[in-house]
Amino acid sequence: MNKKVLTLQDISCYGQCSITVALPILSACGLETAIIPSAVLSTHTGGFTGFTFCDLTPEIPKILKHWQKEKIFFSAIYSGYLGSAEQMEYLKEAYRVCGLPDCIKIVDPVMADSGKFYPGFDYAFAEKMKDLCKVADVILPNLTEASILTGEPYLTEYNESYIKRLGEKLLSIGCKTVVITGVGYTKETTGVAVINKDGYQYYCHKKIHQHCHGTGDIFSSSFTGALMNGKDYLSAVKIAADYVVKCIEYTITDPTHAYGVKFEPFLPDLIKAIKQD
Repeated sequence: MNKKVLTLQDISCYGQCSITVALPILSACGLETAIIPSAVLSTHTGGFTGFTFCDLTPEIPKILKHWQKEKIFFSAIYSGYLGSAEQMEYLKEAYRVCGLPDCIKIVDPVMADSGKFYPGFDYAFAEKMKDLCKVADVILPNLTEASILTGEPYLTEYNESYIKRLGEKLLSIGCKTVVITGVGYTKETTGVAVINKDGYQYYCHKKIHQHCHGTGDIFSSSFTGALMNGKDYLSAVKIAADYVVKCIEYTITDPTHAYGVKFEPFLPDLIKAIKQD
């Protein structure tokens, strides 16, 4: 059966992030992909000034109503950047009216990084995001987002017990599997932790000491693509993390490319990794 995936996040018309990353990656993974844009921006918000912003919140219930009439359903619903608590409520409605009975609900709780909120987000938004995470099958917070959602202090130096505590607290609110990105136990490595009822797993890879916009979206999208192709959580994490590292390594060789990550040249590598047994 052809699997259909819905992704709800913003369209940054230029900048290699959000839907302009998710749509090609998920499609390359062999998944029929539909979109609900939460907003349209001329560029992403990191590294650009004077960007335009058009809030599409009023359109979301109209889209859902039409899809419900047309009996359009999805095997997975994956969300990224959401601009308001209202959009989170519409996402829950999408689960109800557009999700198949076994629909996998994947939430990337985009709102913070490096110990602080992104512009426009605050603790009130985080509380609403926590409510959304309660009904998710998989959540993909970075370390900052995990600390905010749990009320734990954000630490730059920590051990495995700290990460496990974050994961267990997130499981306790209701989500079934927690995938925490940006988890590094040494200065030269980073990785991803997977915590669920089966315990704790960790995938470590080398750390690239250069910030690039959009890498979280690339990870979440390729993780979703691998997961929907039958990979288990840890295998999907490995495929996604390795793909992101390869894209970053290639991008940083071009000093003129400062607005995103060149993910396109390595889509064949991602597809090959997913197809491997």
